[in-house]
Amino acid sequence: MLYGIVILKGICDMLSNRARILNFDDSLIRQEMFLKKLDPEIVDFKRFGVESRIWLDQQTADEIYSALDPGSRNCPTFVGSGDYHHLSSLLVRQFEEPLTLIVFDHHPDWDILPPRLACASWITHVLRRPNIKKVVLIGVSSEDISTRIINTGNLQAFARDRLEIYPYRHRDTNVFFRQVPANSSITVKGRPPCSVIQWRELFKENIPEAFAGIISRVDTRHVYISIDKDCLKAGHAMTNWEEGFLELKDMLRMLLMVKERFDIIGVDIVGDYSKPVFNDVVKKMYMFFDRHRDYTARDQPMERITAVNERTNLEIIKALTA
Repeated sequence: MLYGIVILKGICDMLSNRARILNFDDSLIRQEMFLKKLDPEIVDFKRFGVESRIWLDQQTADEIYSALDPGSRNCPTFVGSGDYHHLSSLLVRQFEEPLTLIVFDHHPDWDILPPRLACASWITHVLRRPNIKKVVLIGVSSEDISTRIINTGNLQAFARDRLEIYPYRHRDTNVFFRQVPANSSITVKGRPPCSVIQWRELFKENIPEAFAGIISRVDTRHVYISIDKDCLKAGHAMTNWEEGFLELKDMLRMLLMVKERFDIIGVDIVGDYSKPVFNDVVKKMYMFFDRHRDYTARDQPMERITAVNERTNLEIIKALTA
């Protein structure tokens, strides 16, 4: 275990000293205490801010990827609004070693519909990479895994436990005309034309004990963590998406458990707030129908939005570098 101790110490030093902001939307730049305490590297990507929100084309993705410094790939990286969560796929692309992704998110981001590289489908995109051995999604509780929408999801990723989903809470989901593979994270009743997914709801369990069992099945030494703060209650995160259910203390405890067991080689954090701005009429129409009207930052003063998100960002970094 000596190698784990040595590597972990190096990663902790790195996380405490080399935090990074990929500045697409100025949401982190407003957090003065965050900037003062962490003195992060700030990479100016505002030129990509509008066109890469929600989804982006391959040319833009390649431009952003080529501008990423490989020497900073291990830094905890703040990307801004959850509208940019698909950029996590570019950060993960920097790694070639066998990896498990542990993702905290209110949404599964596993669509099989186009566009290919979007905040709603980046998990499916990442799972195509052969070095990604497993993705574990924690806190997914949105309507995206409901009966109404489930058929747009990547159900085949359940096969061989490549993808596991653990909602904080969610009712059973009916699946019509599709096979649901056996998976450690769910119970499947029935078979096509109608199956029922029974989710393992974390709120019904002792969360640290449940999470210990979940990560005991992870068989890679290296772990990458991606956090969308919309999985948290509104008191911990003010986003332009609907409210999640996780308590911050529970997420921080889970982060500590990952840190104690694995070598964390990368972290990204989204879920800060910026007003969505689009120059694409298709995106405007998409978001009109998709965006939940009761997003957590709605009608809140910017000072409160900034203070809540800043406090949580600092707590996350503290947990990862303690």
